[in-house]
Amino acid sequence: MRLALRALRPAPGRAGRPGHSVTWDAGRDDRAVTSEEQLAAAGRKGELSGRLAAVRERIAAACSAVGRDPAEVTLIAVTKTFPASDVRLLYELGVRDVGENRDQEAAPKAAECADLAPELTWHFVGQLQTNKAASVVRYARVVHSVDRLRLVRALGQQARRAGRVVTCLIQVSLDDDPGRGGAVPAQIPELAAATAAEVGLVLGGVMAIAPLEVPPAQAFAQLPAAAAAVRRIRPEAVMVSAGMSGDMEAAIAVGATHVRIGTALLGGRPGFVG
Repeated sequence: MRLALRALRPAPGRAGRPGHSVTWDAGRDDRAVTSEEQLAAAGRKGELSGRLAAVRERIAAACSAVGRDPAEVTLIAVTKTFPASDVRLLYELGVRDVGENRDQEAAPKAAECADLAPELTWHFVGQLQTNKAASVVRYARVVHSVDRLRLVRALGQQARRAGRVVTCLIQVSLDDDPGRGGAVPAQIPELAAATAAEVGLVLGGVMAIAPLEVPPAQAFAQLPAAAAAVRRIRPEAVMVSAGMSGDMEAAIAVGATHVRIGTALLGGRPGFVG
Protein backbone atom coordinates (compact mmCIF):
# COMPACT_ATOMS: atom_id res chain seq x y z
CA MET A 1 0.00 0.00 0.00
CA ARG A 2 2.86 2.39 0.73
CA LEU A 3 4.17 1.92 -2.82
CA ALA A 4 0.74 2.49 -4.32
CA LEU A 5 0.27 5.71 -2.38
CA ARG A 6 3.71 6.93 -3.36
CA ALA A 7 2.92 6.34 -7.04
CA LEU A 8 -0.09 8.67 -6.79
CA ARG A 9 1.73 11.47 -4.96
CA PRO A 10 1.98 14.75 -6.90
CA ALA A 11 5.41 15.71 -8.18
CA PRO A 12 7.20 18.19 -5.88
CA GLY A 13 6.38 21.82 -6.40
CA ARG A 14 3.44 21.22 -8.75
CA ALA A 15 0.47 20.42 -6.49
CA GLY A 16 -2.00 23.16 -5.66
CA ARG A 17 -0.64 25.79 -8.11
CA PRO A 18 -3.62 27.68 -9.60
CA GLY A 19 -3.91 27.47 -13.38
CA HIS A 20 -1.52 24.54 -13.71
CA SER A 21 -2.33 20.90 -14.34
CA VAL A 22 -0.93 18.54 -11.71
CA THR A 23 1.79 16.15 -12.83
CA TRP A 24 1.63 12.78 -11.06
CA ASP A 25 4.45 10.39 -10.49
CA ALA A 26 2.25 7.67 -12.00
CA GLY A 27 2.13 9.44 -15.37
CA ARG A 28 1.81 12.86 -16.93
CA ASP A 29 -1.55 14.61 -17.22
CA ASP A 30 -2.95 13.82 -20.67
CA ARG A 31 -4.15 17.40 -21.03
CA ALA A 32 -0.68 18.76 -20.32
CA VAL A 33 0.89 16.39 -22.84
CA THR A 34 -1.67 17.33 -25.48
CA SER A 35 -1.07 21.03 -24.88
CA GLU A 36 2.70 20.60 -25.19
CA GLU A 37 2.30 18.63 -28.41
CA GLN A 38 0.01 21.27 -29.86
CA LEU A 39 2.45 24.02 -28.99
CA ALA A 40 5.33 22.06 -30.53
CA ALA A 41 3.34 21.40 -33.70
CA ALA A 42 2.38 25.05 -33.99
CA GLY A 43 6.00 26.10 -33.56
CA ARG A 44 7.21 23.61 -36.14
CA LYS A 45 4.50 24.66 -38.59
CA GLY A 46 5.57 28.27 -38.20
CA GLU A 47 9.19 27.33 -38.85
CA LEU A 48 8.27 25.30 -41.94
CA SER A 49 6.05 28.08 -43.21
CA GLY A 50 8.90 30.56 -43.06
CA ARG A 51 11.33 28.17 -44.71
CA LEU A 52 8.81 27.32 -47.42
CA ALA A 53 8.27 30.99 -48.22
CA ALA A 54 12.04 31.51 -48.49
CA VAL A 55 12.44 28.54 -50.82
CA ARG A 56 9.59 29.72 -53.01
CA GLU A 57 11.20 33.16 -53.18
CA ARG A 58 14.45 31.56 -54.36
CA ILE A 59 12.58 29.60 -57.02
CA ALA A 60 10.78 32.74 -58.20
CA ALA A 61 14.04 34.74 -58.34
CA ALA A 62 15.82 31.97 -60.25
CA CYS A 63 12.99 31.77 -62.75
CA SER A 64 12.89 35.55 -63.18
CA ALA A 65 16.62 35.58 -63.92
CA VAL A 66 16.15 33.34 -66.97
CA GLY A 67 12.70 34.45 -68.07
CA ARG A 68 10.75 31.46 -66.75
CA ASP A 69 7.41 31.26 -64.98
CA PRO A 70 7.78 29.97 -61.38
CA ALA A 71 4.66 27.86 -61.98
CA GLU A 72 6.82 25.71 -64.28
CA VAL A 73 8.86 24.47 -61.30
CA THR A 74 7.48 21.91 -58.85
CA LEU A 75 8.92 21.84 -55.34
CA ILE A 76 9.54 18.34 -53.98
CA ALA A 77 10.03 18.38 -50.21
CA VAL A 78 12.67 15.76 -49.39
CA THR A 79 11.62 14.57 -45.95
CA LYS A 80 14.17 11.82 -45.36
CA THR A 81 14.94 11.38 -41.63
CA PHE A 82 12.06 13.72 -40.73
CA PRO A 83 8.85 12.36 -39.19
CA ALA A 84 5.48 11.87 -40.84
CA SER A 85 4.20 14.77 -38.75
CA ASP A 86 6.37 17.10 -40.86
CA VAL A 87 4.82 15.66 -44.02
CA ARG A 88 1.39 16.49 -42.63
CA LEU A 89 2.42 20.03 -41.69
CA LEU A 90 3.87 20.62 -45.16
CA TYR A 91 0.67 19.30 -46.67
CA GLU A 92 -1.30 21.80 -44.59
CA LEU A 93 1.00 24.51 -45.98
CA GLY A 94 0.20 23.53 -49.56
CA VAL A 95 3.04 21.14 -50.46
CA ARG A 96 1.79 18.25 -52.58
CA ASP A 97 5.04 16.51 -53.58
CA VAL A 98 7.26 14.66 -51.11
CA GLY A 99 10.52 12.80 -51.78
CA GLU A 100 12.27 9.97 -49.95
CA ASN A 101 15.46 8.06 -50.72
CA ARG A 102 15.29 4.99 -48.45
CA ASP A 103 12.47 2.49 -48.79
CA GLN A 104 12.76 1.25 -45.20
CA GLU A 105 11.91 4.76 -44.03
CA ALA A 106 9.61 5.82 -46.85
CA ALA A 107 7.24 2.83 -46.84
CA PRO A 108 6.01 3.20 -43.22
CA LYS A 109 5.93 6.98 -43.53
CA ALA A 110 3.79 6.79 -46.66
CA ALA A 111 1.48 4.30 -44.91
CA GLU A 112 1.11 6.67 -41.97
CA CYS A 113 0.08 9.43 -44.37
CA ALA A 114 -2.13 7.26 -46.59
CA ASP A 115 -5.16 9.41 -45.82
CA LEU A 116 -3.52 12.29 -47.73
CA ALA A 117 -3.71 10.37 -51.01
CA PRO A 118 -4.30 10.92 -53.84
CA GLU A 119 -3.50 14.62 -53.47
CA LEU A 120 -0.03 13.89 -52.06
CA THR A 121 2.50 12.48 -54.51
CA TRP A 122 5.41 10.42 -53.21
CA HIS A 123 8.65 10.54 -55.20
CA PHE A 124 11.41 7.97 -54.70
CA VAL A 125 14.63 9.91 -55.32
CA GLY A 126 17.40 7.60 -54.06
CA GLN A 127 19.36 4.79 -55.64
CA LEU A 128 17.07 1.80 -55.87
CA GLN A 129 17.89 -1.90 -55.63
CA THR A 130 15.72 -4.28 -57.62
CA ASN A 131 14.69 -6.19 -54.50
CA LYS A 132 13.01 -3.01 -53.21
CA ALA A 133 10.95 -2.43 -56.35
CA ALA A 134 7.89 -4.31 -55.06
CA SER A 135 7.70 -2.11 -51.98
CA VAL A 136 8.46 1.19 -53.72
CA VAL A 137 5.79 0.86 -56.43
CA ARG A 138 3.10 0.54 -53.75
CA TYR A 139 3.48 4.16 -52.66
CA ALA A 140 5.74 6.03 -55.10
CA ARG A 141 4.02 7.61 -58.05
CA VAL A 142 7.37 8.73 -59.48
CA VAL A 143 10.77 6.99 -59.36
CA HIS A 144 13.61 9.37 -60.20
CA SER A 145 16.55 6.95 -60.24
CA VAL A 146 16.14 4.55 -63.16
CA ASP A 147 19.65 3.88 -64.43
CA ARG A 148 19.78 0.27 -65.67
CA LEU A 149 17.71 -2.15 -67.71
CA ARG A 150 17.36 -4.67 -64.89
CA LEU A 151 15.68 -2.03 -62.73
CA VAL A 152 13.31 -1.10 -65.56
CA ARG A 153 12.16 -4.71 -65.81
CA ALA A 154 11.81 -5.09 -62.02
CA LEU A 155 9.77 -1.90 -61.67
CA GLY A 156 7.53 -2.85 -64.58
CA GLN A 157 6.90 -6.34 -63.25
CA GLN A 158 6.07 -5.11 -59.75
CA ALA A 159 3.93 -2.23 -61.01
CA ARG A 160 1.82 -4.67 -63.02
CA ARG A 161 1.45 -6.98 -60.03
CA ALA A 162 0.33 -4.08 -57.85
CA GLY A 163 -2.01 -2.68 -60.48
CA ARG A 164 -0.10 0.59 -60.47
CA VAL A 165 1.31 2.92 -63.11
CA VAL A 166 4.64 4.50 -62.13
CA THR A 167 6.32 7.44 -63.83
CA CYS A 168 10.06 6.84 -64.23
CA LEU A 169 12.88 9.30 -64.79
CA ILE A 170 16.20 8.28 -66.31
CA GLN A 171 18.96 9.23 -63.88
CA VAL A 172 21.77 10.84 -65.83
CA SER A 173 25.36 10.63 -64.65
CA LEU A 174 27.06 14.02 -64.78
CA ASP A 175 30.52 12.73 -63.92
CA ASP A 176 30.59 9.12 -65.21
CA ASP A 177 31.15 7.85 -61.66
CA PRO A 178 29.30 4.50 -61.36
CA GLY A 179 29.32 4.78 -57.57
CA ARG A 180 26.88 7.69 -57.70
CA GLY A 181 24.39 5.94 -59.94
CA GLY A 182 23.13 7.27 -63.23
CA ALA A 183 23.39 6.36 -66.89
CA VAL A 184 26.11 7.78 -69.11
CA PRO A 185 24.91 9.59 -72.27
CA ALA A 186 25.44 6.59 -74.54
CA GLN A 187 23.08 4.48 -72.40
CA ILE A 188 20.23 6.97 -72.25
CA PRO A 189 18.41 6.15 -75.54
CA GLU A 190 18.29 2.41 -74.80
CA LEU A 191 17.11 2.96 -71.21
CA ALA A 192 14.50 5.47 -72.30
CA ALA A 193 13.15 3.18 -75.01
CA ALA A 194 12.98 0.23 -72.62
CA THR A 195 11.14 2.31 -70.01
CA ALA A 196 8.67 3.64 -72.58
CA ALA A 197 7.96 0.09 -73.77
CA GLU A 198 7.49 -1.43 -70.29
CA VAL A 199 3.84 -1.96 -69.39
CA GLY A 200 3.10 -0.35 -66.04
CA LEU A 201 5.72 2.36 -66.46
CA VAL A 202 5.57 5.82 -68.03
CA LEU A 203 8.74 7.50 -69.27
CA GLY A 204 8.63 10.90 -67.58
CA GLY A 205 11.99 12.55 -68.26
CA VAL A 206 15.40 12.80 -66.61
CA MET A 207 16.96 13.31 -63.20
CA ALA A 208 20.47 14.38 -62.24
CA ILE A 209 22.58 15.18 -59.19
CA ALA A 210 25.44 17.65 -59.51
CA PRO A 211 28.71 16.16 -58.18
CA LEU A 212 30.20 18.14 -55.31
CA GLU A 213 33.57 18.65 -56.96
CA VAL A 214 32.14 20.33 -60.08
CA PRO A 215 30.50 23.77 -60.16
CA PRO A 216 26.74 23.19 -60.47
CA ALA A 217 26.33 25.35 -63.58
CA GLN A 218 29.06 23.38 -65.32
CA ALA A 219 27.62 20.02 -64.27
CA PHE A 220 24.03 20.87 -65.20
CA ALA A 221 25.11 22.16 -68.62
CA GLN A 222 25.04 18.53 -69.78
CA LEU A 223 21.41 18.06 -68.79
CA PRO A 224 19.54 19.68 -71.72
CA ALA A 225 21.13 17.27 -74.20
CA ALA A 226 20.16 14.27 -72.05
CA ALA A 227 16.61 15.59 -71.69
CA ALA A 228 16.37 16.06 -75.45
CA ALA A 229 17.52 12.45 -76.02
CA VAL A 230 14.69 11.20 -73.79
CA ARG A 231 12.11 13.42 -75.51
CA ARG A 232 13.09 11.89 -78.84
CA ILE A 233 11.81 8.60 -77.46
CA ARG A 234 8.67 10.15 -75.91
CA PRO A 235 7.99 13.82 -76.62
CA GLU A 236 5.76 14.08 -73.53
CA ALA A 237 8.67 13.12 -71.24
CA VAL A 238 9.38 16.71 -70.22
CA MET A 239 10.21 16.30 -66.52
CA VAL A 240 13.70 17.49 -65.53
CA SER A 241 14.41 16.70 -61.88
CA ALA A 242 17.51 18.60 -60.82
CA GLY A 243 18.62 21.01 -58.13
CA MET A 244 18.73 20.73 -54.37
CA SER A 245 19.10 23.22 -51.52
CA GLY A 246 22.55 24.41 -52.59
CA ASP A 247 22.20 24.47 -56.36
CA MET A 248 18.55 24.90 -57.34
CA GLU A 249 19.26 28.18 -59.12
CA ALA A 250 21.76 26.56 -61.49
CA ALA A 251 19.33 23.73 -62.21
CA ILE A 252 16.42 26.08 -62.92
CA ALA A 253 18.64 28.02 -65.31
CA VAL A 254 19.00 24.94 -67.54
CA GLY A 255 15.34 23.95 -67.44
CA ALA A 256 14.65 22.01 -64.24
CA THR A 257 10.93 21.38 -63.80
CA HIS A 258 11.26 19.72 -60.39
CA VAL A 259 13.64 20.69 -57.58
CA ARG A 260 14.30 18.37 -54.63
CA ILE A 261 14.67 20.46 -51.48
CA GLY A 262 15.56 19.09 -48.06
CA THR A 263 17.76 21.16 -45.75
CA ALA A 264 16.62 24.59 -46.93
CA LEU A 265 13.02 23.58 -46.26
CA LEU A 266 13.19 21.31 -43.22
CA GLY A 267 16.43 22.30 -41.53
CA GLY A 268 19.35 20.14 -40.41
CA ARG A 269 18.81 16.41 -40.60
CA PRO A 270 17.84 14.58 -37.41
CA GLY A 271 18.56 10.89 -36.90
CA PHE A 272 17.13 8.19 -39.14
CA VAL A 273 13.40 7.68 -38.72
CA GLY A 274 12.71 3.99 -38.96
